[in-house]
Amino acid sequence: MKQVLLILLMLVTIPVFSESSKKKKPKSKPVPIENKLIDYGEFKRIVNRSEGERETHRLTEDQFLKLMSEDGVVLLDARSENRFHLLHIRGAINLPFTEFTKESLAEIIPEKKSKILIYCNNNFEGNQEAFAAKSPAASLNLSTYNSLKAYGYESIYELGPLLDVKKTLLPLVSDSQAP
Repeated sequence: MKQVLLILLMLVTIPVFSESSKKKKPKSKPVPIENKLIDYGEFKRIVNRSEGERETHRLTEDQFLKLMSEDGVVLLDARSENRFHLLHIRGAINLPFTEFTKESLAEIIPEKKSKILIYCNNNFEGNQEAFAAKSPAASLNLSTYNSLKAYGYESIYELGPLLDVKKTLLPLVSDSQAP
């Protein structure tokens, strides 16, 4: 009986001591890989600074429609060129998100204080081909908004609701150039 108890005691205590010795080892921090063209810290700062403002710059369908008619407003569609040609809001300028550079943005939005309206796939339902929904956390509006902020644009407004393409008041058009 003593041998059985001794064996049981050993079976219980050996793993406990083994686990506690693992916990005492200090974890080494990963060595940062330097790249002057990637700044995650600044990206996080932009997202955090923009959070409150972004929420106040999300517009209803009626507000968006009204701002579209103001002089000097830029209506930016950052979806792919193919999806843009399939269906977009009339008057929108297409610059795919993957093509954002200081130069390409300056070409279509030369003034940093210009009022910019944005919308994305996740604002429309009823035409999956033209407006393929993304994961909510990967919504193109989020990336577009923060990237425009990173390039120094100050007045960005985002279409807020999810609208049915067949019922929206926004003028959706298709280009004959669609492939």
